[in-house]
Amino acid sequence: MNFLAHAWLARGGSDDFLWGNLIADGVKGSDLSAWPEGVAAGIRHHRQVDAFVDAHPVVARIRRRAPDRQRRYAGIALDLVWDHFVARELGLQAGHSPLVARTYRVLRARPAPARLATLVPVLVEQDWLHRYADFAFTCRAIAGIGRRLSGPNRLAELVPWLEEEQRRLEEEFLRLWPEVRQALEVPAHP
Repeated sequence: MNFLAHAWLARGGSDDFLWGNLIADGVKGSDLSAWPEGVAAGIRHHRQVDAFVDAHPVVARIRRRAPDRQRRYAGIALDLVWDHFVARELGLQAGHSPLVARTYRVLRARPAPARLATLVPVLVEQDWLHRYADFAFTCRAIAGIGRRLSGPNRLAELVPWLEEEQRRLEEEFLRLWPEVRQALEVPAHP
Protein backbone atom coordinates (compact mmCIF):
# COMPACT_ATOMS: atom_id res chain seq x y z
CA MET A 1 0.00 0.00 0.00
CA ASN A 2 1.18 3.51 -0.72
CA PHE A 3 0.21 7.04 0.39
CA LEU A 4 -3.46 6.89 -0.56
CA ALA A 5 -4.21 3.49 0.95
CA HIS A 6 -2.36 4.39 4.14
CA ALA A 7 -4.26 7.70 4.33
CA TRP A 8 -7.57 5.88 3.92
CA LEU A 9 -6.77 3.33 6.62
CA ALA A 10 -5.50 6.04 9.03
CA ARG A 11 -8.14 8.70 8.35
CA GLY A 12 -9.99 7.96 11.59
CA GLY A 13 -6.98 9.03 13.66
CA SER A 14 -5.56 12.42 14.54
CA ASP A 15 -3.53 14.50 12.11
CA ASP A 16 -0.35 13.37 13.94
CA PHE A 17 -1.38 9.73 13.47
CA LEU A 18 -2.15 10.34 9.80
CA TRP A 19 1.19 12.13 9.29
CA GLY A 20 3.05 9.24 10.93
CA ASN A 21 1.37 6.84 8.51
CA LEU A 22 2.29 9.03 5.54
CA ILE A 23 5.97 9.51 6.42
CA ALA A 24 6.71 6.03 7.80
CA ASP A 25 8.63 4.89 4.72
CA GLY A 26 11.07 7.73 5.39
CA VAL A 27 11.69 6.70 9.01
CA LYS A 28 14.42 4.15 9.75
CA GLY A 29 14.73 1.95 12.79
CA SER A 30 12.48 0.75 15.56
CA ASP A 31 13.31 3.43 18.14
CA LEU A 32 10.53 5.97 17.69
CA SER A 33 11.08 7.77 21.00
CA ALA A 34 12.12 11.00 19.23
CA TRP A 35 8.67 11.28 17.66
CA PRO A 36 5.51 12.58 19.38
CA GLU A 37 3.34 9.65 20.49
CA GLY A 38 0.64 10.21 17.84
CA VAL A 39 3.23 10.28 15.05
CA ALA A 40 5.01 7.20 16.44
CA ALA A 41 1.66 5.36 16.63
CA GLY A 42 1.06 6.26 12.98
CA ILE A 43 4.48 4.97 11.96
CA ARG A 44 3.83 1.70 13.81
CA HIS A 45 0.39 1.41 12.15
CA HIS A 46 1.90 1.93 8.70
CA ARG A 47 4.39 -0.84 9.40
CA GLN A 48 1.59 -3.16 10.54
CA VAL A 49 -0.28 -2.51 7.31
CA ASP A 50 2.83 -3.21 5.23
CA ALA A 51 3.57 -6.42 7.13
CA PHE A 52 -0.04 -7.60 6.78
CA VAL A 53 -0.11 -6.91 3.04
CA ASP A 54 3.34 -8.36 2.37
CA ALA A 55 2.41 -11.59 4.16
CA HIS A 56 -1.00 -11.93 2.53
CA PRO A 57 -1.47 -15.01 0.30
CA VAL A 58 -2.86 -12.85 -2.54
CA VAL A 59 0.36 -10.82 -2.64
CA ALA A 60 2.51 -13.95 -2.42
CA ARG A 61 0.69 -15.42 -5.46
CA ILE A 62 1.15 -12.22 -7.45
CA ARG A 63 4.86 -12.04 -6.64
CA ARG A 64 5.33 -15.63 -7.80
CA ARG A 65 3.73 -14.68 -11.13
CA ALA A 66 5.92 -11.62 -11.65
CA PRO A 67 8.70 -11.95 -14.23
CA ASP A 68 11.84 -13.43 -12.70
CA ARG A 69 14.17 -10.49 -13.41
CA GLN A 70 11.78 -7.99 -11.84
CA ARG A 71 10.24 -10.14 -9.09
CA ARG A 72 12.36 -8.49 -6.40
CA TYR A 73 10.77 -5.13 -7.31
CA ALA A 74 7.18 -6.32 -7.62
CA GLY A 75 6.29 -5.26 -4.08
CA ILE A 76 7.22 -1.64 -4.81
CA ALA A 77 5.13 -1.64 -7.97
CA LEU A 78 2.20 -3.34 -6.26
CA ASP A 79 2.11 -0.65 -3.56
CA LEU A 80 1.36 1.94 -6.23
CA VAL A 81 -1.01 -0.35 -8.12
CA TRP A 82 -3.01 -0.79 -4.92
CA ASP A 83 -3.25 3.01 -4.67
CA HIS A 84 -4.63 3.05 -8.23
CA PHE A 85 -7.41 0.67 -7.23
CA VAL A 86 -8.09 2.57 -4.00
CA ALA A 87 -8.35 5.78 -6.05
CA ARG A 88 -10.83 4.12 -8.39
CA GLU A 89 -12.84 2.73 -5.48
CA LEU A 90 -12.99 6.20 -3.90
CA GLY A 91 -14.04 7.77 -7.20
CA LEU A 92 -11.03 10.08 -7.30
CA GLN A 93 -11.12 10.22 -11.08
CA ALA A 94 -14.16 12.50 -10.63
CA GLY A 95 -12.19 15.15 -8.77
CA HIS A 96 -12.02 16.65 -5.27
CA SER A 97 -11.82 14.38 -2.25
CA PRO A 98 -11.94 15.52 1.40
CA LEU A 99 -9.51 12.69 2.27
CA VAL A 100 -6.98 13.88 -0.32
CA ALA A 101 -7.41 17.51 0.78
CA ARG A 102 -6.74 16.54 4.40
CA THR A 103 -3.77 14.39 3.39
CA TYR A 104 -2.20 17.25 1.43
CA ARG A 105 -2.85 19.68 4.31
CA VAL A 106 -1.13 17.31 6.74
CA LEU A 107 1.81 16.77 4.37
CA ARG A 108 2.24 20.53 3.82
CA ALA A 109 2.18 21.31 7.54
CA ARG A 110 5.70 20.02 8.28
CA PRO A 111 8.71 18.79 6.37
CA ALA A 112 8.94 15.12 5.52
CA PRO A 113 11.95 13.10 6.71
CA ALA A 114 15.03 13.37 4.50
CA ARG A 115 14.29 10.17 2.54
CA LEU A 116 10.94 11.64 1.41
CA ALA A 117 11.86 15.34 1.41
CA THR A 118 12.02 15.69 -2.37
CA LEU A 119 9.13 13.32 -3.16
CA VAL A 120 6.40 14.70 -0.89
CA PRO A 121 6.29 18.29 -2.26
CA VAL A 122 6.08 16.93 -5.83
CA LEU A 123 3.37 14.45 -4.84
CA VAL A 124 1.28 17.28 -3.38
CA GLU A 125 2.02 19.89 -6.05
CA GLN A 126 1.23 17.51 -8.91
CA ASP A 127 -1.81 16.00 -7.14
CA TRP A 128 -0.62 12.42 -7.44
CA LEU A 129 -3.31 11.01 -5.14
CA HIS A 130 -6.13 12.02 -7.48
CA ARG A 131 -4.03 11.11 -10.51
CA TYR A 132 -3.49 7.55 -9.24
CA ALA A 133 -7.02 6.90 -10.54
CA ASP A 134 -5.41 6.84 -14.02
CA PHE A 135 -3.57 3.54 -14.51
CA ALA A 136 -1.22 5.06 -17.10
CA PHE A 137 -0.19 7.75 -14.60
CA THR A 138 0.35 5.08 -11.94
CA CYS A 139 2.61 3.13 -14.32
CA ARG A 140 4.60 6.30 -15.10
CA ALA A 141 5.01 6.88 -11.35
CA ILE A 142 6.27 3.31 -10.93
CA ALA A 143 8.83 3.81 -13.71
CA GLY A 144 9.83 7.15 -12.16
CA ILE A 145 10.57 5.51 -8.83
CA GLY A 146 12.71 3.00 -10.70
CA ARG A 147 14.86 5.85 -12.05
CA ARG A 148 15.77 6.79 -8.48
CA LEU A 149 17.07 3.29 -7.72
CA SER A 150 20.59 2.23 -8.67
CA GLY A 151 21.17 -0.05 -11.61
CA PRO A 152 18.80 -0.92 -14.44
CA ASN A 153 15.25 0.38 -14.07
CA ARG A 154 13.59 -2.91 -13.15
CA LEU A 155 10.39 -1.08 -12.20
CA ALA A 156 10.06 0.36 -15.71
CA GLU A 157 10.73 -3.14 -17.06
CA LEU A 158 7.84 -4.40 -14.90
CA VAL A 159 5.27 -1.96 -16.35
CA PRO A 160 4.33 -4.05 -19.44
CA TRP A 161 3.60 -7.01 -17.15
CA LEU A 162 1.46 -4.77 -14.90
CA GLU A 163 -0.46 -3.55 -17.93
CA GLU A 164 -1.10 -7.12 -19.08
CA GLU A 165 -2.13 -8.14 -15.56
CA GLN A 166 -4.26 -5.08 -14.77
CA ARG A 167 -7.63 -6.87 -14.79
CA ARG A 168 -6.31 -9.81 -12.77
CA LEU A 169 -4.60 -7.46 -10.31
CA GLU A 170 -7.88 -5.63 -9.82
CA GLU A 171 -9.65 -8.90 -9.04
CA GLU A 172 -6.96 -9.73 -6.50
CA PHE A 173 -7.16 -6.25 -4.99
CA LEU A 174 -10.90 -6.78 -4.49
CA ARG A 175 -10.05 -9.85 -2.39
CA LEU A 176 -7.16 -8.19 -0.52
CA TRP A 177 -8.56 -4.73 0.29
CA PRO A 178 -11.60 -5.79 2.37
CA GLU A 179 -9.34 -7.95 4.53
CA VAL A 180 -6.84 -5.11 4.98
CA ARG A 181 -9.64 -2.72 5.91
CA GLN A 182 -11.22 -5.15 8.34
CA ALA A 183 -7.91 -5.85 10.07
CA LEU A 184 -6.33 -2.38 10.08
CA GLU A 185 -8.74 0.47 9.33
CA VAL A 186 -8.73 2.94 12.20
CA PRO A 187 -12.21 3.98 13.33
CA ALA A 188 -12.95 7.69 13.53
CA HIS A 189 -12.54 9.32 16.91
CA PRO A 190 -15.86 10.65 18.25
